[in-house]
Amino acid sequence: MSDFDAGKRVAETLSPLFAEIIIPLALPKNYTWRIPPHFQGKVVPGCRVEVVLGKNKKYAGIIKRLHQSKPAAFEPKDILNVLDAEPIVFERQMKLWEWIARYYMCSEGEVMAAALPAHFKLSSETILIFNGEYGDDFASLDDNEYIIAEALHIKKELKLTEIQQLTDSSNVYPVIKRLIEKKVCFVWEKLKETYRAKKQTYVVLNPQYANEAELATLMNNWQRAPRQLELLLGYLHLMKTEGEVTKPSLLKKSGASEAQLKGLVEKDILWLERRSIDRLHYLPRYVNVDFDLTPAQQDAFAGINELFKEKSVCLLNGITSSGKTQVYIKLIELYINQGKQVLYLLPEIALTSQIIRRLQKHFGGYIGIYHSKFNQNERIEIWNKIKTGEMKIILGARSSLFLPFNNLGLIVVDEEHDTSYKQYDPAPRYHARDSAVYYATLFEAKVLLGSATPSLESYYNALQGKYGLVEIGERYGGIQLPAIEIIDTKQIVRKDKSRVILSPQLKAAVERALERGAQAILFQNRRGYSPYQVCAACGWIPQCEHCAVNLTYHKLSNRLVCHYCGASYPYATTCAACGSHVFEQRNFGTEKIEELLDETFPSAKVARMDIDSIRGKHAHDSLIQLFEQKRIDILVGTQMVVKGLDFEYVSVVGILDADSLLSFADFRVNERAFQLMEQVSGRAGRKGERGLVMIQVSNTKHPVLHFVQQHDYPAFFRFEIESRERFFYPPFSRIILVTFRHKMKERAAEAAQFLARKLQPGFGEYVIGPAEPVINRIRNQYLMELLLKLPKDMTLINRCKTFINQCIAELHQVKTLRSVVVISNVDAL
Repeated sequence: MSDFDAGKRVAETLSPLFAEIIIPLALPKNYTWRIPPHFQGKVVPGCRVEVVLGKNKKYAGIIKRLHQSKPAAFEPKDILNVLDAEPIVFERQMKLWEWIARYYMCSEGEVMAAALPAHFKLSSETILIFNGEYGDDFASLDDNEYIIAEALHIKKELKLTEIQQLTDSSNVYPVIKRLIEKKVCFVWEKLKETYRAKKQTYVVLNPQYANEAELATLMNNWQRAPRQLELLLGYLHLMKTEGEVTKPSLLKKSGASEAQLKGLVEKDILWLERRSIDRLHYLPRYVNVDFDLTPAQQDAFAGINELFKEKSVCLLNGITSSGKTQVYIKLIELYINQGKQVLYLLPEIALTSQIIRRLQKHFGGYIGIYHSKFNQNERIEIWNKIKTGEMKIILGARSSLFLPFNNLGLIVVDEEHDTSYKQYDPAPRYHARDSAVYYATLFEAKVLLGSATPSLESYYNALQGKYGLVEIGERYGGIQLPAIEIIDTKQIVRKDKSRVILSPQLKAAVERALERGAQAILFQNRRGYSPYQVCAACGWIPQCEHCAVNLTYHKLSNRLVCHYCGASYPYATTCAACGSHVFEQRNFGTEKIEELLDETFPSAKVARMDIDSIRGKHAHDSLIQLFEQKRIDILVGTQMVVKGLDFEYVSVVGILDADSLLSFADFRVNERAFQLMEQVSGRAGRKGERGLVMIQVSNTKHPVLHFVQQHDYPAFFRFEIESRERFFYPPFSRIILVTFRHKMKERAAEAAQFLARKLQPGFGEYVIGPAEPVINRIRNQYLMELLLKLPKDMTLINRCKTFINQCIAELHQVKTLRSVVVISNVDAL
């Protein structure tokens, strides 16, 4: 019997009842509260309840389990209130939370905080209560204290937001602190439900006039107020064409005034009704997959379904532009017709806008989108539609994994190799692909991983037989893979010895493409104008005050910006070391490339796609549509332009600085470089003529370039897997990276040494470090790292995780190390 079923049975009794409750905090374990008798019939696992933690801090927690075992060590507090009539999450969601917390070494509360929309978590809102014993003599108070005290004397209580309005300041905490110390008032914490349904006013005809004879009599005997009659006729027309009429649409389309509508309402001819409406608009629901698969796609489709009979996970390795999305659509159709739900995961929000239009064409209103650009109210509406089963398909980024599916049949993880599936900060530091594989087991659902350049781990698992493997080796429509030309930048001599941005060969190729009416994409994985500026006299480089990194120059804002903490500084005109006023810009970012392209191709329309130029919910979609419609000729961008986008008219792709991709100090550097270059090359020549990819690089002998030039993923895999095995890196080991942060460098180092010593007896052979990372200070916090490379033995790995957690708890008992922040990152990328 499940916890949910057991919980329901327990709740029906009136014996002492206790609840294990998950609070959205990083607590070492879940705590227990008592269920008072008057709430016992109202609580079930998955419901939110209001609880007090500490003295008076209130939280909305979720009941994980109901039981009758009173804790022996303490007297549990009562829950204060039941917030839901039915569960907002299901048993399977809480099992996923528990697995993520255990595997990724965090708390279930941290997973809950990441999983639930903010409005479900409620906020604890501060309220000041007037102390009647203080009296009404406020002469000793200063101006701000007097204003608040007088308002409290009149209203008896004030919310924090009201106090901020009274003082015209957001920083009211010092004033409140002084008032509490002077006993003018005291604080009460009140939970605030922040979700509100969106309301719309609908116009409804009095049912009396639904009878045509009654309506005819009304209109035939109409006297005076001709504009009201026009408004009524306009309403009747809208009713016939649209079915339902809202007040704004009626006034807009009829050209009538509020007063004329009010007159019809007062005459009891029209009624106004306030109704809850969806914030998001959906198409009619239908399934219309109106295309046939090519023979290669059909073989893949049949192969996947055959493998799904024996395996729950299958890897689809299809070269770029092989039509993997069409295979996904056919699979989705299959599962939707079985009454199942489907989760379609994408690594980037940028990809959702193009894919959603293709999927909506086939599945209409059955499909919805879920990602961080939606506001909290919109997220709740999608959450509820998934929970009730009303929505069948969700297209989303990694956070959509936490939605409350109740009949999940298939999870598609597109571009499964992408590092964006891994959450970095804050906890939980989960990998959505690997978590999806576990989540699917709870539903006995299937997982399809898709990529033209699979991660080494996934491809290795497929070759080992853990996953099924299906491959598509030809492009849709029989188009050839693009030709790849390596341009040796060492051979291009510039007078100022600066880096080559646009080689003569690439410039000529772009010119030819523009002459033919084709488009070009240029890729550079650095945003801003110049990654750093250097004093020409002494070599001094402006650095961030809070991080150990060089500042990037952004010409549009004329500021120096830190890409780690976001701090912004004025453009440096004087060297802090020697006083010189002469600076040189080194290297180049997307801003500088955009400026150069505008100068080089003055008649071409140039656009930039990076995190600086893409703002707002619909910015990605707008830019992508402009490029699809050929209203942009050249698109320059960072990784956003590489990931799975399908542009029909792109014939030339340029990788402007391949050296920067090949020179990271990371064991995955070759894998990442191959994936990025192969993916970006896949944007070229997707329809019609063969595309051309030009890679600008100085290290032309790098082995990865040969594999990219041949589009040979299997050969690259064999080359890379050999070194992974030799140096005991994944997929032959499991990695745990432990990071120590503190404002004092010595404290971070001391904490790292503390854990290293503790690990030495039992796990010493697997420990590397401690050592400083390349960037050893971020946001005024010094960093130290400890790396564990563990054998793929789950018993050993779990024992090590438990021991690390115990050691961290011991470390925080040491007075000098108590303030060191310790972060455990499992399967760190």
